[in-house]
Amino acid sequence: MFTASELLEKINSHIADLRFVRTPKGLYDPITYVLSMGGKRIRPVLMLMAYNLYKENVEPAFSSATGIEVYHNYTLLHDDLMDRADKRRGKETVHKVWNDNAAILSGDAMLVLAYQFMAQCPVEHLKEVMDLFSLTALEICEGQQMDMEFEQRNDVKEEEYLEMIRLKTSVLLAASLKIGALLGGASADDAARLYDFGMNMGVAFQLKDDLLDVYGDAAVFGKNIGGDILCNKKTYMLIKALEHASQEQASRLQHWITVVDFNPAEKITAVTDLYNQIGVKTLCENKITEYSNRAMDSLAAVNVADEKKKELEKLIKELMYREV
Repeated sequence: MFTASELLEKINSHIADLRFVRTPKGLYDPITYVLSMGGKRIRPVLMLMAYNLYKENVEPAFSSATGIEVYHNYTLLHDDLMDRADKRRGKETVHKVWNDNAAILSGDAMLVLAYQFMAQCPVEHLKEVMDLFSLTALEICEGQQMDMEFEQRNDVKEEEYLEMIRLKTSVLLAASLKIGALLGGASADDAARLYDFGMNMGVAFQLKDDLLDVYGDAAVFGKNIGGDILCNKKTYMLIKALEHASQEQASRLQHWITVVDFNPAEKITAVTDLYNQIGVKTLCENKITEYSNRAMDSLAAVNVADEKKKELEKLIKELMYREV
């Protein structure tokens, strides 16, 4: 069995060796640029970890793992454009280095390339893998649309938010694990359990991000604290605060949600104080624990030796217990 760090090194080396020889270069240079940024590569690593539960030699899964990473980076390319983000992993985003049109077109090419890489899987798994990959890609679009619509709403409910993050974040983690398991020869039951593991882990992971945006250490978290508060993002924290607030607390929250001219530090402090009074940190922590436990139960049910599952257990603990 390989460790997560060993699998990361392997997939990083494989992706670094990719060469796009087709022309025009103006289409492929942004793709090479995006893939060179690196990152945690959680999705391809999860795919290889699931594959490695059943087979020792992970190289046959490299093409599919590359496909999932190229797909994920395609979504980031378009997300950065939609959000007008200037930076990604410490570097300028594609639409800043090139332009908006380049980000759209190179992103579209990445989507096609992702399908080509994924379709290189063995023919006996081709239909099941491609059906799952296509459904996942569609679900991610649905989640993104829900997230965009939530920006215009002040009545988003907890169950709607959880469904949105399931679609936008969790399904790709879940699909990565299930595809890896299928390619490795797992039973249908094991593949489904690993899918559920990834789904619940993904929801817990996003909820932890919501929590860290308010209560995290900027140096550890990797970005400024309070960004979600400043842009009135409909996070689990805000949704639960509005749900549990007293009339007076709700009035103050609505003031900060609707005010146009404000001091950023003052708004972050005021809203965080309201969160503390209402107790949303504990509510969020409890929900994270609920989904983490579901994930671990699904993993425990996978029919392989416990020793083989230790790396996956270690990975979820690292993701879930990031410092607040």
